[in-house]
Amino acid sequence: MNYYEEESYSSFNIKPWLKLGRFFKPYTKKLLGIVLFMFLTALMDLSIPLFQKYAVDSFIAKDTTEGINSFIALYGAALVTMAISVTIFIRLAVEVEMHIGMDLRKEIFEHLQNLSLSYYNKTPVGYILARTLSDTNKIGSMIAWGLVDVFWSFVYVIGAFIAMFMLNVKLTLIVSLVIPVMAVITFYFQNKILLTSRKLRKVNSKMTGSFNEGITGAKTSKSLVIEDKNLMEFKNISSEMKLSAVRLARLNALYIPIIVFFGSVLTALVLAKGGRLAMEQIIQIGTLSAFLSYAINIFEPVQQLARTFAEVISLQANIERVTELLEKEPLIKDREDVVKIYGDNINPKRENWEEIAGEIEFKNVTFKYPDGDEEVLQNFNLHIPAGANVAIVGETGAGKSTLVNLACRFFEPTEGEILIDDKDYRERSQLWLHSNIGYVLQDPHLFSGTIKENIRYGNLDATDEDIMEAAKIVSVDSIINKLEKGYDSHVGEGGDRLSTGEKQLISIARAILANPKIFILDEATSSVDTHTERLIQKGIEYLLKGRTSFIIAHRLSTIKKADIILVVNDGKIIERGTHKDLIAKKGHYYSLYTKQFEEEKTFEVLQ
Repeated sequence: MNYYEEESYSSFNIKPWLKLGRFFKPYTKKLLGIVLFMFLTALMDLSIPLFQKYAVDSFIAKDTTEGINSFIALYGAALVTMAISVTIFIRLAVEVEMHIGMDLRKEIFEHLQNLSLSYYNKTPVGYILARTLSDTNKIGSMIAWGLVDVFWSFVYVIGAFIAMFMLNVKLTLIVSLVIPVMAVITFYFQNKILLTSRKLRKVNSKMTGSFNEGITGAKTSKSLVIEDKNLMEFKNISSEMKLSAVRLARLNALYIPIIVFFGSVLTALVLAKGGRLAMEQIIQIGTLSAFLSYAINIFEPVQQLARTFAEVISLQANIERVTELLEKEPLIKDREDVVKIYGDNINPKRENWEEIAGEIEFKNVTFKYPDGDEEVLQNFNLHIPAGANVAIVGETGAGKSTLVNLACRFFEPTEGEILIDDKDYRERSQLWLHSNIGYVLQDPHLFSGTIKENIRYGNLDATDEDIMEAAKIVSVDSIINKLEKGYDSHVGEGGDRLSTGEKQLISIARAILANPKIFILDEATSSVDTHTERLIQKGIEYLLKGRTSFIIAHRLSTIKKADIILVVNDGKIIERGTHKDLIAKKGHYYSLYTKQFEEEKTFEVLQ
């Protein structure tokens, strides 16, 4: 499923709106100000035809200019009042739009910081970005400007009908027969246009994705010679977009002439009946002129009401998606008493954090994943002394990351407890633990910015000298100094301006700067050349000294000196011991090791 394109077609429901009420409350005065000045603007709009009536009847029909100065002054005051009112409500609407959107994005981003890692593992980035950016912008815009459009249209329509009734009841009855028909047609077409627009947005999203894949995956496409396949897929999406765009154009092409036709019919009926009444001197020419202005101008607010109500129903989908994200509970949460002492991810109370030695103990741990039924660990016990080196081995997909995820508290035991320095790690905050863990992953991630900034993420208080010293330890300084801007060189998006090996070395320098007590290494040398591998191994050896470490190993030859080796198969730990012990058992580890040893020897011969 493409979460980014997910849409809701449910009917209007007030409940999702009420959930966002707390975001609107701080701007109650501004919203009331918008309503007040929109009301004033609508009144001024309604007064214009009455000024027109007075001018025709008092000056044109009587062929005199007596009293025109007072008229001009009053008319000018009305125009100035309307201009000031419009200026104020636009300013208030812009402020409300920006502030509500900003508050929503801020709270969503803060909430995302507290969600567990498992949420990001199963949730597409596009889904999150759509809710954080697109949905919040649309909500802020609709609350501010939708309120403006609805209130102005509603006041104008009601006011215009009142004015028309006061001017002439018979002519108003004619308008009353035509306007409802136009309203029904407008509501019908607006709904069709809205649904087609939604489909067009979906197809446009597909096209954007196709462009993105075609550009970012150009090298892969050429190496696989699948350009014709890519072109065919793009043509299909383009055809789908063309059909949706043509349907939307046809709906608009049909809707607009129908509205113009009924408007012309209404104008003709009013002119015919009103002209006869004027000739019979039942009404004045100025009255007919003002009535025509109301009859013609009432079309726009009726159409605006239909468009806005359709958008309000559409906006409900955006509100539901935002509230769904905000209501998403983290899989792992600190207890209230823990937060009170240690703080949370946003407001940590570091002064209460204890020093960590790095001793870890799994005590009668039973675990199954939240979306699984099978117990991956059952009554599992393991003691890891501070500073010990634990290697986790197994075939691809065997479940080697489970133990690390539990030790890092990305997941928590279903039963039993995990102790850090003889204390259940749930008695301390997640941030306390995570601040003491360093990671070097197989595919390291660098943030957009400079090399210096990326290394400094390990310790935000580090000086430039500290950064250079960390880089020197892993010998990445020699590579950095060759770059034109040195440590101020930009790494690109995700570090794409650097090679895999260079990114690995920078991530190790970052870990060294963090000085973690617990170290996680997901084999970092599987995709680099021999020279870079030696540099990486040097940095890793430095990091392993005196630190509790977990190494997810792919090359078994690199973990012979590990204090504990855990062998994983089908998500369960089936063997444990030192390299020597496991080789002597001639079990699963022995089979893996000898098989890999033979493959490496064969590779060396072929080289």
